Amino acid sequence: MSAAPSRTSRAGLTVQVVREDGDLAALSADWTDLYARSSAATPFQSYGWLCSWWRAYGTPGRLRVFLARRGGRLVAAAPFLLERRGGCRVLTPVGAGQADFTDIVVDDLEGDAGLRELRAGMLAQPGWDVMDLPEARPGATVRRLAELWEGRAWSLPASTCLQLPGQPIEQVLAGLNSRRGHRLRHALRKIDALDAQAVTVGADQVEGSVAELLRLHAMQWESRAINVQHTERRFRDHLARAVRTLVVENQATLTEYRVRGRLMACDFVLVGKDFVGGYLYGAHPDLRSEADVLTMLLRHNLALTHRLGRPVLSLLRGDEPYKTKFGCEAVVNQRVMLGRGLRAAAYAATANARATGRELVKRRCPRLARKVAAWQ
Repeated sequence: MSAAPSRTSRAGLTVQVVREDGDLAALSADWTDLYARSSAATPFQSYGWLCSWWRAYGTPGRLRVFLARRGGRLVAAAPFLLERRGGCRVLTPVGAGQADFTDIVVDDLEGDAGLRELRAGMLAQPGWDVMDLPEARPGATVRRLAELWEGRAWSLPASTCLQLPGQPIEQVLAGLNSRRGHRLRHALRKIDALDAQAVTVGADQVEGSVAELLRLHAMQWESRAINVQHTERRFRDHLARAVRTLVVENQATLTEYRVRGRLMACDFVLVGKDFVGGYLYGAHPDLRSEADVLTMLLRHNLALTHRLGRPVLSLLRGDEPYKTKFGCEAVVNQRVMLGRGLRAAAYAATANARATGRELVKRRCPRLARKVAAWQ
C-alpha cells in the first residue's frame, strides 16, 4: 500500500506529490489528457515515454512527481526523481538520461497566473534544494517558470540541436550553394538506384523492429565510440515499450528500409506538436558503403514533416560535422536550475564551473570531448 501523497492548496490549485510507482501507473488517462492541452510538451514528456523509462531506470523511493489540480482536473505535472549530489538534494527529470528535451507539462489555459500558483505549491514542498532540468528547448514551459521563480534561478547553455525547415528535400537543396547541392543531388541519385523500400512499422511489430534497429545501430558503430546505454538490455526494453505506445498515439513512426528484400536500416522518429525529430537509427555497413544513409533518411523524414504540417525537422541533440552539410539551423537548449537556499547556490556554481571546463575541453580537444559524450 503506497503512502498517502502530500498536498498543498493555494488559491484553488492543489499540489500533490506522487512518490510510489503504483500511483504513477494510475495517471495514464489524466496525463494523456493534460499532454493534449500543453502545446509546449514533447513526446519526451508523454506518459508512455516517462512511465516506460521509470520501469527501466527508476529507483524505488526516489520518485517525486508534482501534480497540480484545479477543481479535480490535472492542469500541471512535473515528473522528477530525487538524487543527492555533493550534499545537495536535487530533483532531476524522469527520463532525462535518454531525453533530448526535458520539461514540465502545464495546461496552456493556466498562463502565468497558474505558473505562479504552481511555483508556490512546489516551493512549499519540503525535501529538496534544487530542480535541475538539463535540456530545456526554446519555448519550454520550465523556461517560463524560471522567469517567475521566487527563489534563485540559473541557466546555462546545453546541447545544440540542428534542424531543417519542414519542406521536401528539393526545396532544402535549393537553398544550398551550388557545389554542396550538386553533391547531395548526386547522393540522392545513388540512393534511387538502390530502389530502397521504406515500410512503416505497425504497433504490433514494434518489438521485433526495435531489436533489429539496435542490432543495426551496434553494427553501424562497431569499432567506434558508441553510446554504451544503447547496448543495454534495459534501454532495449524501454525503447520497445515506449515506441509501441508512441506509435499507437501518433507521436512517433518506426520505418524499415529494405534493399532487394534485405533489411538494411531502421529509423525511429518522434512526432511532436511543432517538430518531427530523428531520435535513433541503425544502418548495415553494406548500405553505408553504397549510399549516404543520412541523406536517405532525411529525404523520407522531410517528406513526413511536410505531410504532417510540422514547421521543422530536428536532428535532435548533437552538432556533429557530418550533419552540417545540409545547411541546418543550430538551436541551443538550456540547462535550467531552480533552487532555494545556499545549497542550491553552491550546486549551481559547481555546475557552471564544470560546464566551463567541458567547453574548454571541447574547443581544445574535440575528439576527446566526442568520446566522453559517447560514453555518458
